[in-house]
Amino acid sequence: MSMQIKTKSTSSKIEVSVVMPCLNEERTVGICVKKALDSLKKGKVKGEVIVADNGSADRSVEIAESLGARVVRIEQKGYGNALCGGFEAARGKYIIMVDADDSYDLENLMPFIEKLREGYDLVMGNRFKGGIKKGAMPWHHRYIGNPILSFLGKLFFETPANDFHCGLRGFTKETIEKMDLQTTGMELASEIVIKSSILEMKVCEVPTILFPDGRDRPPHLRSFRDGWRHLRFLLMYSPTWLFLYPGLFMTILGGIFSVALFAGPVNIGFRLIDFHSFIITGTIMMLGLTTLSFAAITRVFAYNTGLLPKKPGFFNLFKYFTLETGLIVGVLILALGIGLIVFSVNVSVAPGGFAKLGYDRSIRLVYGGSLAIMTGGQIMLTSFVLSMLGLKIHGKKSG
Repeated sequence: MSMQIKTKSTSSKIEVSVVMPCLNEERTVGICVKKALDSLKKGKVKGEVIVADNGSADRSVEIAESLGARVVRIEQKGYGNALCGGFEAARGKYIIMVDADDSYDLENLMPFIEKLREGYDLVMGNRFKGGIKKGAMPWHHRYIGNPILSFLGKLFFETPANDFHCGLRGFTKETIEKMDLQTTGMELASEIVIKSSILEMKVCEVPTILFPDGRDRPPHLRSFRDGWRHLRFLLMYSPTWLFLYPGLFMTILGGIFSVALFAGPVNIGFRLIDFHSFIITGTIMMLGLTTLSFAAITRVFAYNTGLLPKKPGFFNLFKYFTLETGLIVGVLILALGIGLIVFSVNVSVAPGGFAKLGYDRSIRLVYGGSLAIMTGGQIMLTSFVLSMLGLKIHGKKSG
């Protein structure tokens, strides 16, 4: 569900809103509120602290309000829901997002504010440059999870952010409105960075220190579950890496060898490959073709649902690759496959049958025909799906 954030008329009165999601943080939320307010006061910044409470059953709300925070109650559960509710309530020109577990350096917010004043749309904290105190981050997060996910994020989306999952970051209110955030859980952290790249926003990072959190209970984060959710989200937003590149590799490699092996054995230098390899390469080609279909379908779906805010360049191909074009190509390949199968049947019922033709040649005919039928059918079905999804594209403004 879209979480479109509306700017309030009072936003110009406050420069910075510090937004903290909160769920049963009575031990640390007060410390965080006080540090944030003191930091704003020290920097002579007119600001506010918003605690986006997500259903706390302890004294978190009472403590936050008593120390000067404005509490916004968010009924819909989830880290992303809580933050989006806080962003919507924010009255500042700039928003600083931070966890309420007392693990981030809230006494040093000015580097973020100064970069925002310089005109950056998104200012990311970098814990690896600022310093990670002993006990602040589990070893598998520090040396495996965060580096791998951050590397993939930079590879997929070409962002300057080197610490994809830092919980301390700043952005303008206008920026967060343009992003039209969709996710409701921990993935929101990745969505913000990804959309800043897709929308070609001005992004930088500043060092920040990570301290051991001050809670007396385990964090809400679940390493493997949330790590997988972040990885899944990165892949969903990058069908190019998930589907297109692997699909192209498998289709081209499998297709070349399949065509060659359909004609006869192939010498690859160190050995002779024959119809057994034809079955393998044909399977690889079909998997690649299916993967390419998914690349196109997921890209269109992501744009239609708002997950992808900017229209991909390949949409221009729809001017030429229409439903009718796909059907014609698919039918021709399908007809070729049916023709090969019919020929194979005629051979099988003739005197001598396949034995007269030869076992290896009969396999090539039957499997080659089957591949052609599957390829033609795949192209036709994908064309229908893209056509149905494309009905919404024509009524949607380009990003």
